[in-house]
Amino acid sequence: MPDTPDTPTRRVGSTYRVQVRPGFDLDTTAGLAGYLADLGVTHLYSAPLLTATPGSQHGYDVVDHRAVNPELGGEAARVRLVRALRAVGLGLVVDIVPNHAGVARPAANPAWWDVLRRGRDSAYARWFDIDWDRGRLLLPVLADTPDALDDLKIADGELRYHEHRFPIADGTGDGSPRQVHDRQHYELVSWRRGDRELTYRRFFAVADLAGLRVEDPEVFAATHAEVLRWAAAGEVDGIRVDHPDGLRDPAGYLARLRAAAPQAWLLVEKILEYGEELPDWPVDGTTGYDALAAVGGLFVDGAAEADFTALDARLTGRHTSWQDLTHDTKLAAATRLLAAELTRLAALAPELTPDSARAALAELAACFPVYRGYPPHGARHLAAARAEAGRRRPDLAPALDAVTRRLRDPDDELGVRFPQLSGAVMAKGVEDTAYYRWSRFVALNEVGGSPAHFGTPAAEFHRFAAARQVRWPAAMTTLSTHDTKRGEDVRARLAVLSELPDRWAERVTRWTAAAPLPDPAFAHLLWQTAVGAWPIERERLHAYAEKAAREASVATSWADPDPGFERAMHALVDRMYDDPELHAELTAFATEITPAGWSNSLGQKLVQLAMPGVPDTYQGTELWDNSLVDPDNRRPVDFGVRREKLARLDAGLPPAVDASGAAKLLVVSRTLRLRRDHPELFAGYRPVPAHGPAAAHVVAFDRGAADRGGSPPAGLHCAGAVAVATRLPLRLARAGGWRGTRLSLGGNSVTDVFTGRVYSGAELLLDDLLATLPVALLAPTDSVEAAA
Repeated sequence: MPDTPDTPTRRVGSTYRVQVRPGFDLDTTAGLAGYLADLGVTHLYSAPLLTATPGSQHGYDVVDHRAVNPELGGEAARVRLVRALRAVGLGLVVDIVPNHAGVARPAANPAWWDVLRRGRDSAYARWFDIDWDRGRLLLPVLADTPDALDDLKIADGELRYHEHRFPIADGTGDGSPRQVHDRQHYELVSWRRGDRELTYRRFFAVADLAGLRVEDPEVFAATHAEVLRWAAAGEVDGIRVDHPDGLRDPAGYLARLRAAAPQAWLLVEKILEYGEELPDWPVDGTTGYDALAAVGGLFVDGAAEADFTALDARLTGRHTSWQDLTHDTKLAAATRLLAAELTRLAALAPELTPDSARAALAELAACFPVYRGYPPHGARHLAAARAEAGRRRPDLAPALDAVTRRLRDPDDELGVRFPQLSGAVMAKGVEDTAYYRWSRFVALNEVGGSPAHFGTPAAEFHRFAAARQVRWPAAMTTLSTHDTKRGEDVRARLAVLSELPDRWAERVTRWTAAAPLPDPAFAHLLWQTAVGAWPIERERLHAYAEKAAREASVATSWADPDPGFERAMHALVDRMYDDPELHAELTAFATEITPAGWSNSLGQKLVQLAMPGVPDTYQGTELWDNSLVDPDNRRPVDFGVRREKLARLDAGLPPAVDASGAAKLLVVSRTLRLRRDHPELFAGYRPVPAHGPAAAHVVAFDRGAADRGGSPPAGLHCAGAVAVATRLPLRLARAGGWRGTRLSLGGNSVTDVFTGRVYSGAELLLDDLLATLPVALLAPTDSVEAAA
């Protein structure tokens, strides 16, 4: 982050994400303040609070930027929340949605309603990214039948289509419903036609979310006034910016936001591809998907990659290339899901035929290696895309050259808009499609991850963390969000499979033979998911299977569901519960690998909480959590159970690493408290090497700052908090355990925050340190009492 004299009004040390929603409103959230303070976080991190589509369970479909959502309790409840947080020393971080607004129910969105009524003459016409030159504003709400418009009605001065309501322009209300419709500034069309011809920019392929033009200063001011008022009043300490890649000019937008909220902790939901650097924006960092990938990979055995590749080929009957798969899914996203956006872009290249312009732009988007390019690295990414596109489609060389020349010009409208397409193509083609088709090893199929990159060696992680400490020390770290494909503990258990590839191959081969599915790749994904989340309620696994299969779009899809395949898929899920032999084997196998999964869970949680950055804990994940993709990961959380368990820990009752999850709650609460009470112990970063036969099974680092000369002290002098975590626990056990493996202690007296044991002497034996838990957090003894 660039140097700036501004600092947050209340230092954000750690956050706890709460999905504030109808049914769990702001007053209910305020009731968590005491528990969150006891847990050790410094800030509540909320879902969007502005007025959303009535009934919205997530808040990312804002319909009125002027007020707090009345379904959350409105402004009065927001004030009560702030007071409750302040009473226990906590602050607030809010989520904002600059890219789009909710338009599913036009009457709920005053600006959109006015645009529909008045067209280009509306005072709000400039708010939305609408291509008025292509004719009327198309609204994809009709059934895909030729006589759908026959169901139009006029009632209460509005045009009605079933439950949908639309305004009628002044002076156009006479005649039949069809005649009235034909006079409006909008045209109701089928969703299939909308996908091809939509005349407004959407969020990805979601027609219910219309793109906003926040690059316009007036639109920015109108849509941000309320949140900025909170920040100016010191009631908000941090702002999380949703989906900046969708904006026309993210850098310009963030500069304006930073100027308007100079003291805010400012984060962007920017998905970085493997090895990609965050642009030099005036922000504090990303929301942490890069950290998620690096941390999770630590607990995956990279030596198993060839075994899983071979297993994938045996199960599917073919070799699947990740590069080819993602190219094909991205190309399909560009030409099908995002066909309307592609058509709009192609119209900006009149020097080419429409077909050649569409083909060249789609191929470049499919070959673009990152979500979108930004100066100064954008030219490099564009060159890589052009080279790969030319290799795949040499017949398009002239069109590719013509388009690429245009895209190099930052002032060219085609060059400005193409990145909005390339980001959407990456999200829809990879995250929402390829991740559900590539089932080689689904623990790696996560937002911000790279499934082709099999695990993270400890040395690579240390390089990542040290660089993060230097460049983005206030960026967020996370393991779970509302957008992750699987919960952190599901991925941690699945990582265990990398330690027993032969065992897994034997089991899943037998299972898929006993209960075959027409799509063997999807069957492998489903069995992995079941093992990772088991025991999971039947209806939850059914819901996941249906969503995952339709997202994969191989044997069925959202647009064209295949009833036969889906019956077979649901029958397979039912067999997991109803077939005695399959159920017993699945349960036994999941039970067998669960203890190693718990070890991985504790290890990755400690690393995430203790590494450089500001750690976030997603609601409920302070205990074991077997959530899958949304809406499963937005399920209600039993905070009463968590309060009770935390009170028992604080009473001195030692936790076991068992199904209760108390061990994870211990790691979360003690690490967060130490960070909150002694931030000076987390001011730097250096790896702590282990010595001995099992050295490869430990990852350890010291968060103390280097001395004034810039050199770290020799040995483990505990300059700060030292995190120690176990890697690859099954291989460790097979090799005979720690067997004298040690860390150099340097003679200082340190205390393990988790167990309370005090250590001193020149060396620390890991079989002693990790005898109770597979993790340890060491701190100078005089710093521990407050955190414990």
